[in-house]
Amino acid sequence: SGVPEASGELVLYSSADDEYLHLVIDRFTAKTGLKVKAVGDTEATKTFGLVQRLIAEKDAPRADVWWSSEPMSSVSLAEAGVLAPMDPAPKLDEATAWPSDLRDAEGRWFAIARRARVIVYSTSRVKDADAPTQLRDLADPRWKGRVGMARPQFGTTRTHLAALVALAGEAKVEAWLTALRDNGARLYDGNASVVRAIANAEIDVGLTDSDDVFAGQRNKWQVGLIYEGRDADPEKAGGLPSFGTIMLPNTVGLIKKPGGVTKDARALAEFLLSAEVETILGDSDSRNVPVRPALAKAQAEKDPRTRVPEPASVDLAAVSKAAPAAAAIADRVLK
Repeated sequence: SGVPEASGELVLYSSADDEYLHLVIDRFTAKTGLKVKAVGDTEATKTFGLVQRLIAEKDAPRADVWWSSEPMSSVSLAEAGVLAPMDPAPKLDEATAWPSDLRDAEGRWFAIARRARVIVYSTSRVKDADAPTQLRDLADPRWKGRVGMARPQFGTTRTHLAALVALAGEAKVEAWLTALRDNGARLYDGNASVVRAIANAEIDVGLTDSDDVFAGQRNKWQVGLIYEGRDADPEKAGGLPSFGTIMLPNTVGLIKKPGGVTKDARALAEFLLSAEVETILGDSDSRNVPVRPALAKAQAEKDPRTRVPEPASVDLAAVSKAAPAAAAIADRVLK
């Protein structure tokens, strides 16, 4: 077939949380007998450090497969020539092509299992009816000194800011972030720390990922989440407009190798993109929302917390293009 054979274990670079990472790898090894060595990263600089490492190793890659817990890193790696096209392209099922907004145009990465960017609040100190429902509400003076978010230079907060720039434009995002800063917003070293800060009564409301709220609820912390609703007419919104809930998928790609991609590496990538893994991630504590509609519906019936009423429609390539401007805004406003 001309496909190189692999020797020894596969190397997977991944920013997925360790517990889900090992759950999935163990299932793959049980099914195929192939061993996988996973290389992860720290929460604070998650993804970013691995991306730099993959680019540095480009001419002599150590990894076979890349699995990111968010999309921007994969867009960057594709642009840097680190990822190989998956050919033939995987499908959602036998009859359904991968949706164009959930894959790279050249097939270098594919998206599954989405987390939502959510507003998190203290259910003991904030009445449900008083909780902020849109991002612009976080700049309201009543939350002065009581609002928090992860540092937007890293991780999903970085991607969220880039998505907002792609949707609303630089000026509105900068005005909103400035208002948040002036409202005494506290910055944390990761999304989980934002939820913990609410549990510890350091803050009352914040921005985080859905899976971090679910983790807090499992710890019996009194935290709730709100999926941002869409403005009827975003152009007329006062302040930062809302386009709905920003959804951030996991992404998977094959690392380009001088000798070509191995059959085993392709097998691992296909498994990571499978309905089985979407089900594992949906059923796991992270409660990721599957991209396969039937799986998402079944999951929302099992756990209504995972039903996202108004997901935003986001072009991931446009989000990537907006990332430098978003990073510049974060540096200007928060330094």
